Amino acid sequence: MLQLLSFAGTAISVAVAAAAAGIVVFTVIWHFVRKKQGKGGCDCGCSDCSACRLCRRTEERGPEQK
Repeated sequence: MLQLLSFAGTAISVAVAAAAAGIVVFTVIWHFVRKKQGKGGCDCGCSDCSACRLCRRTEERGPEQK
């Protein structure tokens, strides 16, 4: 009985770890796909590049467009 509970605990731990790894991989792939499509937002993670002065897109634009 104790071995069965140990095995079940290990199986649950492996399943949770696999789910967490899957979520991380999905998120990374989703980020790069959205960035490739031009929908990823700024490099700094803000949602409005015109108000944010931290990202590369703001620096690349000229002073008249900031």
